[in-house]
Amino acid sequence: MAHFATVPTPQTHLVIEHLGGAVGRISSADTAVAYREAPYNLLVVGIWEDPAADAPNIRWARDLWEQMQPFSAGGAYINYMGDEGEDRVRAAYSPAKYERLVGLKHTYDPTNMFRLNQNIKPTVLPRPTR
Repeated sequence: MAHFATVPTPQTHLVIEHLGGAVGRISSADTAVAYREAPYNLLVVGIWEDPAADAPNIRWARDLWEQMQPFSAGGAYINYMGDEGEDRVRAAYSPAKYERLVGLKHTYDPTNMFRLNQNIKPTVLPRPTR
């Protein structure tokens, strides 16, 4: 709460989702969604209009994220990510689950047609045909 009192823009907000119930009754091993046993999910939503305000807003959001790490399970929820890179996508899954998803991607989308998301690349991309 103390950090939020220093928010640089009134559009920025935090979402704290209470989990449990039906979410927690399904094993994390049974679906792609991880951390089902976590009691809460925190979403930091930094919003501002002026490009000149990028630096203080990004710094504020990253500072909050760092302060919350001691309370974190260490992972990420894939649907809340921006363009954060492959390492961050991997952090959303256990290593075994990620490899299972790579296998599914290889089977059902070997050309990586559905790549405009938090992409999991198939194991082998076929060579383009001429």
